[in-house]
Amino acid sequence: MKLIIHGGFFSESSTNQETKKAKQDALANIVKLGYAYLKNHSALETVVYTVALLEDNELFNAGIGSQIQSDGKVRLSASLMDGKTEKFSGVINVEDVKNPIQVTQSLLPYDDRVLSGEGAQHFAREKGFAYFDPITDQRRSEYEAKLNQHNNKGTVGCVALDAEGNIAAATSTGGKGFEIPCRVSDSATVAGNYANQFAGISCTGVGEDIVSGSLASKIVTRVTDGFSLKDACDKSFLELKSFDGFAGVIGISNTGEIYHCDSHPYMVWASFDVNLQVFS
Repeated sequence: MKLIIHGGFFSESSTNQETKKAKQDALANIVKLGYAYLKNHSALETVVYTVALLEDNELFNAGIGSQIQSDGKVRLSASLMDGKTEKFSGVINVEDVKNPIQVTQSLLPYDDRVLSGEGAQHFAREKGFAYFDPITDQRRSEYEAKLNQHNNKGTVGCVALDAEGNIAAATSTGGKGFEIPCRVSDSATVAGNYANQFAGISCTGVGEDIVSGSLASKIVTRVTDGFSLKDACDKSFLELKSFDGFAGVIGISNTGEIYHCDSHPYMVWASFDVNLQVFS
């Protein structure tokens, strides 16, 4: 069993040691809780559980603490992929929900598994997800000062390998902050979140770069074709250099290989496979 999570890119991690430590401590706690949960649950259940914990922590740009778009609203995107069934589900720019990753889990049994905007919100209400305003006082003050457009680039994500050898990946984001309303990131696409029976990948960074590089699906396809996870990631990141792509990934393969890499420093992540590792 293996578990890896990320908390996105944080520019302030290089300068604000107090903030950096708080995020590292939060990731360490969450990855421990996620790994304990994985012992008695599937990879799919575990990535939803773990990403929901990340969404509930206002240190991270997902769920509570999400960035505010240029019209003053928070719109959340998230996706989930079950490597066993190769089914993908997602919500794009959904408003007024607490845990978009849980909404994606509810979508998995349906034929229509990726919903956006009002349709995603209506589905969430039908499934019992109550109204929730994710805007914190800090995000509001950042928005009012227009500082959030310079703040951080990131999402949260989780990849898990369970005791049965199944892999799942989940990713959630609050956007980049001060973007054009309803801008679509990579997080609810197969470019930003992908898994099959061979590997699972969750991405963070600049969504447009990740989509341009088809990053998550490309890495998993290469692992499927025989690459090691490290080699698949390294080759894919080499290809990002042609347009200076800004991205980071976490991943696990079905052989138990666990790997992370980024094109720019300060992606915050943590992993658990008997031993705990927390880095940024």
